[in-house]
Amino acid sequence: MGDLKPIKVKANVEEVLMEKYEEGGGEPLSPMARMFHEPDSNIYIITMIGFKTQINPQVFKANLPHTLLSTLVSLVMDENSRGLKWVPTTVDLDSHVIVPKLEPNNIHTPDKIVEDYVSNLSKSTIKMSIPMWDLHLLNLKTSYAESTAVFRIHHSLGDGTSLMSLLLASTRKVSDPQTLPTLPMMKKANSSTKSSGGFLGNYFINYDTETPLRGGLGNGATTSRRFVHRMVSLDDVKLVKNVMDITINDVMLGVTQAGLSRYLNRKYGESKIDKGASERNNNLPKNIRLRATFFMNIRPSPGIQELADMMKKNSLARWGNHIGYLLFPFTIALRDDPLDYLREAKATMDRKKASLEASYSYFMAKYFLKFCGLKIATFPSQTTLWFSNVPGPQEEVSYCGHPVAYVAPSCYGQPNGLMIHVVSYVNKMSIILSADESIIPDPHQLCDDLEESLNLIKTAVTVKEG
Repeated sequence: MGDLKPIKVKANVEEVLMEKYEEGGGEPLSPMARMFHEPDSNIYIITMIGFKTQINPQVFKANLPHTLLSTLVSLVMDENSRGLKWVPTTVDLDSHVIVPKLEPNNIHTPDKIVEDYVSNLSKSTIKMSIPMWDLHLLNLKTSYAESTAVFRIHHSLGDGTSLMSLLLASTRKVSDPQTLPTLPMMKKANSSTKSSGGFLGNYFINYDTETPLRGGLGNGATTSRRFVHRMVSLDDVKLVKNVMDITINDVMLGVTQAGLSRYLNRKYGESKIDKGASERNNNLPKNIRLRATFFMNIRPSPGIQELADMMKKNSLARWGNHIGYLLFPFTIALRDDPLDYLREAKATMDRKKASLEASYSYFMAKYFLKFCGLKIATFPSQTTLWFSNVPGPQEEVSYCGHPVAYVAPSCYGQPNGLMIHVVSYVNKMSIILSADESIIPDPHQLCDDLEESLNLIKTAVTVKEG
């Protein structure tokens, strides 16, 4: 487990920030970063990284200054007259790296112990007097890994694309320890000049139907979350993609639409006497409005870039939060043909891609921040869930000599009861749920429904192909 060579970037973040601090008080937070500090969207990214070996904490600490700390060296200072600023500081690793003693017992399985530990993190925040991140090293064997590292970071420091880039720039291929991992290339969506005026109506007026997946207005931001994940075969997802001639994103949206429909049908039938019969019947109310706030990377170059490329303009703004979002409507219904879920998801996403909605939401946030203030420029709480799809490395990687088994990012602090992440890694696809326990007490059941929906879709595709 040798030392990892330092990451070469075209500008050292701490030096850039120090120069700006000396010139006028630090680097201002971007509009999106400022929104992530609002009370109803004080959001943290929490990433579980499973390893195939036990973690050596000393090796991790020794390599942090050359990897993660090359970027995460700044704290947020609230200067009332000038707003929030990034200010460089010295990092005390002992304040950021936690190694708890977790022992298996007769009451809970190791999986449940780790799940509870991560859930408890969602009940706390990181004080602004230090850089807003920490790393928890859990040496407890679970179903998916020999050990787990839990990386928690405030969302104002970066979006999923930049943070995945940071993590992967800190890893190397297992097959070639001197080489950075590669990621699947994503095509840039073709945008038209179609009006996004209807987006304002959806944003300010329309609220989703209250269902078992959605509580009252503004729910989910302050309660504890339960993080659960399920790994499925990426080859199965690719089989569906190729036969249907759609994207992996379309497949996962179709699977999500099918899984949510399956879950809600069961929930609406629970009050019936014959539960077995009720699950086979259609118990869904008509005209359910259920939408996802779907986050998209709007950088000019699509996909995940190397950390060095993100930093070349000497600013955290380029590396940090450069995301927009669109409101994606799911059709909640039971279909005789499971492939209809895919056709509907693709048709909806094609319409969304043809608009400027994601870019429009980003620039609208900047406009409202400038002219209306943070009370107006907030993330939508009218939707039922948040959804994010981040591609991961195509080959097995390691961090400081520790082979990675899986990567499972999620969030807490968002104003919705549910968030779904889908992340690929080698030949697996992880589906990660962040569920408000007061709204969704059975997130494992929802995972089951998503997995079963993929199986049904794969079976239908196999029949279609044969």
